[in-house]
Amino acid sequence: MSGHSKWSTIKRQKEINDQVKGKIFTKLSLAISVAVKTGGGEDPETNPKLRAAIEAARSANMPKENIEKAINKAKEKGNLEEVIYEGFGPSGIGVLVEVATDNKNRTFQEIRNIFEKNEGNMATPGAVSYDFKQFGIIVVAKSENPDEQVLLLIDSGADDIQDVGHGFELLVLFENINLVRNFLSQNNQKIISIDIVRKANNPIKILDLKVCDKIKQLLNALEEHDDVQKVFTNALI
Repeated sequence: MSGHSKWSTIKRQKEINDQVKGKIFTKLSLAISVAVKTGGGEDPETNPKLRAAIEAARSANMPKENIEKAINKAKEKGNLEEVIYEGFGPSGIGVLVEVATDNKNRTFQEIRNIFEKNEGNMATPGAVSYDFKQFGIIVVAKSENPDEQVLLLIDSGADDIQDVGHGFELLVLFENINLVRNFLSQNNQKIISIDIVRKANNPIKILDLKVCDKIKQLLNALEEHDDVQKVFTNALI
């Protein structure tokens, strides 16, 4: 009986993991399709958004055929649009929500409901985004001689370099992503992942634990929405 119970637990956990992986793959596929439609075509060499989306998919172990299918699907998704919604959360923190949708009215209403249920409200365009800047984050694998590697990475054009244990994380201005990536490739640096993020110029430190919990609840609810690609905030929790 205990063996059966153990197997049931393992099976249930596997089902949960498969559901999570499926949801992640769905979001990554959508991000690839959006990048093709809004970032400049199907060639990742000339489309940094697509390159970043593909790298993110690979780092999540998405199969190659899934990536190719997502690129091809972009041609079928005639109404697919990338939209950024802005809002305020508990204690007035700013939130940016990147979505990919084929129905802006539906998605807008659903995102607004999430804000309102979590002590927040939607904001007019520009009310929050003015304080954010777009960056690329490139993670490269650590070499056998990390001290020498850092000296090389300094010459890459990155704005900042952080040691993240298994590798180095490079913060790069959005417009310089391709230049830095090419530099890394030419110097035999193994790129683990590339992502595009939005960083607040004036982050707000939140010290009240109850407010922190409310903010996390809002951010988690937004990230759970099927159309939501990424969520950014100026809150330091």
